[in-house]
Amino acid sequence: MTTASPPATGPYPGLGFRSFVAMIAALMATNALAIDSMLPALPEIGEALGITTANDRQWVITSYLLGFGASQLIYGPLADRFGRKRILLMGLAVYALGSLGATFATTFDAMMVARVVQGIGAAATRVLAVSIVRDTYSGRQMARVMSLAFIVFLAVPILAPSIGQVIILVAPWRWIFALLGLFGVVVALWVARKLPETLHPEDRTPIAVAPMAKAFATCLTTRLSVGYMLAMTFVIGSLFGFINASQQLFEVTFRAGELFTIIFAVIAGFMAAASFLNSRIVERFGMRRVSHTALVGYLVATLAHGAVALAGHETMVTFALFQCATMFCFGLMASNFGAMAMDPLGHVAGTASSVQGFVSTVGGALIGFFIGQHFDGTALPIVLGFGGCGLAALAMVLIAEKGRLFRPTRSA
Repeated sequence: MTTASPPATGPYPGLGFRSFVAMIAALMATNALAIDSMLPALPEIGEALGITTANDRQWVITSYLLGFGASQLIYGPLADRFGRKRILLMGLAVYALGSLGATFATTFDAMMVARVVQGIGAAATRVLAVSIVRDTYSGRQMARVMSLAFIVFLAVPILAPSIGQVIILVAPWRWIFALLGLFGVVVALWVARKLPETLHPEDRTPIAVAPMAKAFATCLTTRLSVGYMLAMTFVIGSLFGFINASQQLFEVTFRAGELFTIIFAVIAGFMAAASFLNSRIVERFGMRRVSHTALVGYLVATLAHGAVALAGHETMVTFALFQCATMFCFGLMASNFGAMAMDPLGHVAGTASSVQGFVSTVGGALIGFFIGQHFDGTALPIVLGFGGCGLAALAMVLIAEKGRLFRPTRSA
């Protein structure tokens, strides 16, 4: 386990610090692209595949998320045994194949299968990105690296819907999936050429029942890690609920479908700005102070938004403003919650990343699908979903911290 952080000039020979952060961001971006780039195309995809109920189009997103979340359990033990690089390249190959399948899908069922496969491949990028960073950094510097990666990663949701919109203006929607596959191939070539193996030989663990059970037990019994993992699950669930219903919300509720990509980009931009701010302040103030303050702000914004919606005063402007505030707080929570959940588990980082990714993604996908399926032509289900998830996240953080907030430690 690495205890001293390498110098900012570069964690490995031939791979500078900035290149390392950019590579981690690119790995994380494979997931964001696979979720957000087809949002503007959902009506066309639904029409081409015979999806008659508008809410059923959300399965194009949710099927991917379920494949992405469930398969993360297998990548951690494999990466802890065989190393990060080999397993990462295997996942990127599966991602490209799933993208190819989605490109040529002619039925709803075929699309669902392809999206699950695509999610299974993308899961490797999530698990291995976190594990590679944890192999290299720890504590507040790990949070800084993740925040810097999040800046690039969060630029993807800003641009992805617009990219998808441009594609369907000049080409069939299937080209969205074809370009996703091409992106996966490019990232795989970059990893193959530049990334060394980051798993230390002494940290390799055999694929055997007893060591795996011990690693899983450690991940599921470390109070701090479990608490922040579940808090992350609830806030991600609210985000997925928004993503699932966002295209319908702007098209049906606000009758402003042409503004969808613009407002979506603005909201995502607030997440990116918050992540950049976090990278600048987290080493000074600590992960707890920053993320706990953001959680309080998240609750204030979502509960105020709920009051406005319940009073019947919701408009596109109020929705956008409250979502910007909420997503800004999300950006200050996300990387810090993830880093604090991982920090005590450096000796089983691969398995820990798998377990936390499985719980937060599958749990978040199911919560988000539940919220999205309650779309009734108004913004109220989404707003109430955010409020409920915020309260649940607060409860999990209080459990993790034994009822005390804003209490910094030397590393966090």
